[in-house]
This record gives sequence, C-alpha cells and structure tokens, in this order.
Amino acid sequence: MLNYAGWPLSPEQRMVQSVTREFVEREALPLMRLAFEEERFPRELVPRFAELGLLGATIPGYGDDVDHVSHGLICQELERGDSALRSFVTVQSSLCMYPIWAFGSPEQKARYLPALKQAEIIGCFGLTEHDHGSDPAGLETRAVRDGDGSWILNGTKMWISNGGIADLAVIWAKIPDGNRDVVRGFLVDTDRHGFTAREVHHKLSMRASVTSELALQDCRVPADAILPGVQGLRGPLACLNESRFGIVFGVLGAAMACYECALDYSKVREQFGRPIGGFQLVQERLVDALQAITQGQLLAYQLGRLKDEGRARPAQVSLAKRANCSMALDVARSMRGILGGNGISLEYPIARHMANLEAVYTYEGTHEIHTLVVGADITGLDAFGR
Repeated sequence: MLNYAGWPLSPEQRMVQSVTREFVEREALPLMRLAFEEERFPRELVPRFAELGLLGATIPGYGDDVDHVSHGLICQELERGDSALRSFVTVQSSLCMYPIWAFGSPEQKARYLPALKQAEIIGCFGLTEHDHGSDPAGLETRAVRDGDGSWILNGTKMWISNGGIADLAVIWAKIPDGNRDVVRGFLVDTDRHGFTAREVHHKLSMRASVTSELALQDCRVPADAILPGVQGLRGPLACLNESRFGIVFGVLGAAMACYECALDYSKVREQFGRPIGGFQLVQERLVDALQAITQGQLLAYQLGRLKDEGRARPAQVSLAKRANCSMALDVARSMRGILGGNGISLEYPIARHMANLEAVYTYEGTHEIHTLVVGADITGLDAFGR
C-alpha cells in the first residue's frame, strides 16, 4: 500500500484500510469499467457498504466509532476504485447522517440514522440549484407553513448525487422569518407527493454515479420534518465541511490508482528495445507523481489528526481539498501520458479517473472558491463578490 513517507498508521487504521481495499479489489473493481461505460451505479454493492461498516463510520452512537483518519482511508480506498463509490459513501455519511446527528431531533435520529447506517434507506443532499452553486446564499427553494402546521416546499435542486435512488432528501430551503428569509433544513421522504427526481444523463464525468435534478412542487411535509438544531447557512456549510474531508483523502486514491497503473505499465511496455520505465523522462513523471501523492498524504493525515483532536478549521479543510484535487488531476493527466494511446482506453483505469476528477475538482466548492476561503482566512479580507 502506497505510503512512501512511512506515515505511522495504527493497527486499527491499517485494518480498516486493508478491509476496504480488499472489498474494492475483489468486488468493486470488476464492475467499475462497465458501470462507467454504461452510465450505471453498481447498486448491488450498497448492502456490502453497510456490512463492512463503511457508512457513517464516525457518527457517535450510530457508527463504528472509528477515527477520522480511518474514515479518510475508507474514502481513499473507495476512490481508488472509482469516485462514484466514494461519492455514495460521502453523501450517505457526511451529507445525510451527519446533519441528522448534528442538527436533528431525538425522534429524527431514531427514525433515520439506524436505517441510513444499514443502507435500508438511501439519502441525498439538496443544496445546489441551477442558478446557485458557489453562491448558496442565493438559493430560491422556499418553504412556507400551511394552516395545519405542515410545510409546503417549492423549488428545484440540481447536480444531486444519489438523487434518483434516494429514499430521503435533506433539502435546504428559505423560510420567512419576520422581515427576512432564513435557510433551514428539511427531511423529505422522496415518496411525498410533489417530489420528483430526474436523472442527469450524457455526463462525461462521474458516469457511474447517480446524478439528478430534484423538483419540489407544492411538496407537503409534516411540521416535524424541519431540522430543529440549526438555521442559516451554518447548517449546510458544516455538512460540506465534513464531506470535503472525505474528498481530501478520496482523490489520493484516484491518484494512487493512476500512478500504480502507469508504474506497472512502464515496466512491461517496450520501445526501442527496452521497457519505457528505463527512460529518464518516464522516470521523471513517475517520481513527480510519487512526490505529489506523498505530499498529499502528509497533508491529509495531518488534517485527519487535527480533526480527531477537534482542532481542524474549515479553512484548513478548504486548503487540503484545493491542494489534493489539483494534485490528483495533474497526476492523472501525467500518468495518462505514460500509457500513450492506451491511456485513453477503458481497458486501463486512468482516463476514467481523470474524467471523474474533473467533477471532483469542481463539486463541494470549486478550486476558485476554496482559494477565496483560504485567502480570507489569511488576510482577514473577504474577496467574495457581494
């Protein structure tokens, strides 16, 4: 397992990584090439996610009480298979289970968290809209009270992972509060009248992931569907901070897969009478990739340690997401070059990872948005347009 810096993992962390890696190698990877080609999520793997304890692993009282580095290693190994695998687990764990645990009522926790943990229900997270991605404060989905105390939701969400297969949607909407609007979270069962999910097709990235548009048209939910423990953007942004942590580790897995494929290929592919791995320019690409991955690992492991100690700040997560997503995409592009024309074939995993990373680079906060988050943190000056 690639750990060139020799970062000391505990026996428990090594076990979590080994179990996840074995699952990916034996059960997931044989499915991913065809799933990507057919634009199909391998839903048959979902029960195994639950059996292996990969869902909500760090949620106190409902997970498996693993530390955050272990959760990161789960994400790393899943994305070494495909970004769609890690994305499913991230959405279920960080974007659905986390807000219910952090902001939900005891009744909401009891109803949903065990079922989400066991994958008896699948969740999704509805924040992004057609016209509001990097600017969530501008979201237009609204919820108003009806006479019986229930809520009626109207609006549309876009680019929602797991949306088309979800049984539960965490929907963020604005409600009137005096002379202003306040963002609140709602737990919406997707079989409610007025809720529609439409799958997004013809994607060139994350093809093995379910991506959907969610439409809520006079969708009525009960009074107790609202998350009572948070209001304002602090709620959804806290969830995104959790999911970005998983991405920091996840993209390392994609970069590792590309590096390992190119390294193996360089030892057997011959040109001019000898393996191309013996040429200086190829070795330079491989060493540059190993160096970048190792630096990314050190950044991720340190962030995980800070998170386990309760000292990780959102700006640090933004810095790590920005750095590792950029690194992974650069590594994928460079390793594709080592394979030459074969690099674009689905017979090898590199082009698949490279395509997926184009989406991961953008979602959960674009490279540019994280630049401004860190920039504001180090200067004390907010550069966001307002």
